[in-house]
Amino acid sequence: MNRLYHVALSPFCRKVRLVLAEKKIEVELVEERYWEQAPEFLRRNPAGKVPVLRLDGRIMAESQAICEFIEETVPTPPLLPRDPLARYEVRRLCAWFDDKFNAEVTAKVMGERVWKKIRKEGYPDSKTVKSGLSAVKRHLDYMGELLDQRRWLAGDVLTLADFCAAAHLSCLDYISDVDWDRSATVKDWYAKIKSRPAFRSLLADHVPGLPPSAQYAELDF
Repeated sequence: MNRLYHVALSPFCRKVRLVLAEKKIEVELVEERYWEQAPEFLRRNPAGKVPVLRLDGRIMAESQAICEFIEETVPTPPLLPRDPLARYEVRRLCAWFDDKFNAEVTAKVMGERVWKKIRKEGYPDSKTVKSGLSAVKRHLDYMGELLDQRRWLAGDVLTLADFCAAAHLSCLDYISDVDWDRSATVKDWYAKIKSRPAFRSLLADHVPGLPPSAQYAELDF
């Protein structure tokens, strides 16, 4: 049985889930309380992080490495362009969201409003949340600039960069922390990607004690 050890509101796990679904690779989703660092989990990934994918008997970790392995072994539908420069742009944007966006936005907002609650680590720090919500505006503006010139984030076709960005934004959207009215272009982009069959599993997520926002699962929001 293929399995993905994940956490529902982890953008890195969501990125892998989107790629698996887009490629029509079926996996069993197994919630992993990775912060407890259980010995069995550490044997799967000594780094102690999710996602961890068990696929055809192999154990794989690190979301970007997993996604690129899937792309190379299941090339249809393609999520990385053939052209080297276009492929570079996809990887650049994946790094942008997984590193810069995550550090400036996701880790701050989700860390304070979600993970502190789930792990029972106290109350949110309002200054940290405010910093994250301020930063997301700059990122939405940057995405708007890209989408004013392109159909999708990295070019004229859907790529891994779109799934990577959507994975982060969908986590924030779950707790209603995205001002979609800031950019009609970005809102239209998210509506398109949110309507894809690959997104259905994410929209069905429901974290106990933390219900999704009213518009989270709505395709026309």
